Amino acid sequence: MHEELAKFERNKVWKLVPKPKCHIVVGTKWVYKNKLDESGVVVGNKARLVAKGYSELEGVDYDETYASIARMEAIHIFLVYVTHKNIKVHQMDVKSAFLNGTESMVNRSRYGG
Repeated sequence: MHEELAKFERNKVWKLVPKPKCHIVVGTKWVYKNKLDESGVVVGNKARLVAKGYSELEGVDYDETYASIARMEAIHIFLVYVTHKNIKVHQMDVKSAFLNGTESMVNRSRYGG
């Protein structure tokens, strides 16, 4: 949990602000998971701070949702292209990723303003 909070501070992705009077604030909770090796022995722990999105109402708090996943067709096109062009492709695991946008963009998408 402390490592996750340190990432927030290091990446400057949050700041404490006063609660808006006319808006609903979505709560958060910590989710914990044990990392196991191939024999099932605990080798580490993970902690993630997640938003309680289930408390929002469609049409009231949001209109559309998006999943940040690649479509299989896009992956196939990518692989065919790099194979044709003989491009070397590397894979990496991103330990933490944050979506960054301006505060006005967040307010516009959340509150329709």
